[in-house]
Amino acid sequence: MYLLSRLFLFLTKSPDQLAKERADAFLAEATDLYDLEFRMRKLDREAHVRQPSWMTQH
Repeated sequence: MYLLSRLFLFLTKSPDQLAKERADAFLAEATDLYDLEFRMRKLDREAHVRQPSWMTQH
């Protein structure tokens, strides 16, 4: 039953929710402040590459 409920939750999450959870897990693995800042910059760079600033709505 537990597995079915986890599968249902996984299937009902939006792509944005899944991406946020992956990013949060990635940041949670940081070992110190410098590693956390490095990981934050990496996520920012990846987000910028996926959607250039000229495509965002202001």
